[in-house]
Amino acid sequence: MHAIKRLSKCIREYKIQTILSPLFIALEVIIEVMIPFTTAKLIDNIENQCEISIIARYGGILVLLAVMSLICGALSGHFCAVASSGFAKNLRHDLFYAVQNYSFANIDKFSTSSLVTRLTTDVTNVQNSFMMIIRTALRSPMMLIFSVVMTMRISKKLTLIFLTAVPFLIIGVSMMMKTVLPLFRSIFKKYDALNNSVQENVGGIRAVKSFVREDYEKEKFRIASDDVCDNFTRAEKLMALASPLVQMAIYVVMLLICYIGSKLIITSGATELTVGGLSSVMTYGMQVLMSLMMFTMIFVMVSMSAASANRIVEVLDEVSTIQNPENPVMQVTNGNVSFENVSFSYSSQADRKTLENINLEIKSGETVGIIGATGSSKTSLIQLISRLYDVTEGSVKVGGVDVRDYDVTTLRDAVSVVLQKNVLFSGTVKENLRWGNKNATDEEIKHACELAQADEFISAMPDGYDTFIERGGTNVSGGQKQRLCIARALLKKPQILILDDSTSAVDTKTDALIRKAFREEIPDTTKIIIAQRISSVQDADKIIVLDNGTVNGFGSHDELIETNEIYREVFESQTRAGDFDD
Repeated sequence: MHAIKRLSKCIREYKIQTILSPLFIALEVIIEVMIPFTTAKLIDNIENQCEISIIARYGGILVLLAVMSLICGALSGHFCAVASSGFAKNLRHDLFYAVQNYSFANIDKFSTSSLVTRLTTDVTNVQNSFMMIIRTALRSPMMLIFSVVMTMRISKKLTLIFLTAVPFLIIGVSMMMKTVLPLFRSIFKKYDALNNSVQENVGGIRAVKSFVREDYEKEKFRIASDDVCDNFTRAEKLMALASPLVQMAIYVVMLLICYIGSKLIITSGATELTVGGLSSVMTYGMQVLMSLMMFTMIFVMVSMSAASANRIVEVLDEVSTIQNPENPVMQVTNGNVSFENVSFSYSSQADRKTLENINLEIKSGETVGIIGATGSSKTSLIQLISRLYDVTEGSVKVGGVDVRDYDVTTLRDAVSVVLQKNVLFSGTVKENLRWGNKNATDEEIKHACELAQADEFISAMPDGYDTFIERGGTNVSGGQKQRLCIARALLKKPQILILDDSTSAVDTKTDALIRKAFREEIPDTTKIIIAQRISSVQDADKIIVLDNGTVNGFGSHDELIETNEIYREVFESQTRAGDFDD
């Protein structure tokens, strides 16, 4: 019930069409039920007195009923199509907006492939069920009820014949559904695995081809695809039994109606049942049994989509772990950053904390480097500053205010993060850079690129700043991509600039020029630089040494050389190696 109530909110502006569709279906059913009754009258009158006027009158009525039925059916189909398509559009809109509002913690809960399946396959299943509910689901029971009522008016004895077939059909279909529905529910998980295989292959196609792993990827996809196919085949084989089951019931019932009806006509001298009455009873019987068959199909479709509906509602009901406070602070006064007894874990069930007992003070305008081995939680530390995650214990303060007290948009506008995984979108260089500031002028864009040492290679491109960037930045090098991302971050004019290993693909000379530009052009901006190379942070005001989620050292380059064993070992190994990243 919760899923139905939640999904019904997505109908919104299509409520009128949703109401009109079943209304016209009801009219269509009433008209269709009148047609066999009118036909019976025509047959009986022809049998008794074959007059052209009677044939013309009843023929005209039948034509009128057929035309009215056609019009009602067409209008119902039109309104149903508009309502179901609009419902699906609103559903995708709400799902996408829900995902956009998620924090990183929420996104971690759902895999990318699962979210894609929910936005596509699951929405399509629910859309199809919605279409059947507002159209066919009403038509079947109405046709069943009206046909039974009309049949009882003609002959109660014949009505009992096809009513006795109904329980057998219900029992047979129920037994079949009990086996089929679990299969359909399991298929959606298989879809997630299939989409995950495709996503991994397409996203990592360069690695696949570089390591000549095409055959391995094909085999992995084949296994996932065959798994979906096998489950569908099993379900469809069982579903195929429904048709012969219903057809057998229809033919047996029709045979009994013909036999018993004929005897009634002969024995009663057409007083208990007429030829026209027998004809209409057969039509009504067919309508009743076909309605049952259609209702069975609806039940299968709705039951199938129930799993999809629950998966969609999971996404819609997921509440972001990052919420604005009741009265948020709307201004970041300065770039001071402080960590006070901070501990953090990605999951409450984790065996150990990712960060533990972090106490740091970074003053506004300082340049701070962060060094540590892979997995020492460097990225986790800086993600707490812009509130991409919330701390588990303690507090992170920016400008003297707990980050949880800020308006989220205000905080993230003041804290610009160039993440470790650089992302560019399809569009021109300018369009990508204006992600940092949609109102940035050409001069501001050029200046930001000069600071990031990107202006030179952009100017050398065929169309300069209007050069088209492919999705993911596949037509620029890793170093160029990093510099474009840095320029994009600078356009926000942040009070705190965080570079998460964002110059790893840049040569040491360009890296030094970027740091020099930062010192000279944005001295009041707090700069936090995560790096693997000591040379990238050794001229920073302070350097943080992280080890297994704890602060192992904090001080200047000279101080850490003297006092911190980890920092000294890294420095000596890179010095001896001649800094392999040059």
